Amino acid sequence: MDQKKLIRKKYIRIRQKKYFEIKDKFFSPLKNLIKKFAKKNNLNISIYYPCSNEVNILKILNNEYFKKFNFLLPIIEEKNSMNFYKWKKNDVLNLNKFGVPEPIKSKKIVPNVALVPVLAFDKFKNRLGYGKGFYDRFLNNYKRKNKKIITVGVAFSFQKHHKLPINTNDYKLDYIITERGIQ
Repeated sequence: MDQKKLIRKKYIRIRQKKYFEIKDKFFSPLKNLIKKFAKKNNLNISIYYPCSNEVNILKILNNEYFKKFNFLLPIIEEKNSMNFYKWKKNDVLNLNKFGVPEPIKSKKIVPNVALVPVLAFDKFKNRLGYGKGFYDRFLNNYKRKNKKIITVGVAFSFQKHHKLPINTNDYKLDYIITERGIQ
């Protein structure tokens, strides 16, 4: 079994055992980060629908500061590509082939800020996901088109790994946010 698969199995088990619900203060460092970069209120922020003991990022929708922004959820599309579409709390969702809720398709929107789910991360801001490469492909595609997206991995501090194995397809994040702040 390759090294990434072993690390995935390890952190899936750890997250199952140590998962906890985040508090509203989890978003304070993110709020400060967005204030630093955001010059407008019509920011498009991509989030994910949490599953498999991922940090419940949906709580951001209840935070007063973030209510002025547009939120996007991903849809897995043909050839395992991923795009983002506008979504509001309580909008209808469909289940995709992996059983993950997705919004109704509308106009594709490229996020200004992408909150990215993380299975494991390291001090170099490398992330390990589930191995399908959806986020890596999406972010690398827009990087090549010279579009800047601020990328923030969302994880628990116990998901930090000493050094993740990476390859040329892996996208290095700008920041990682945990219950201990921004890294």
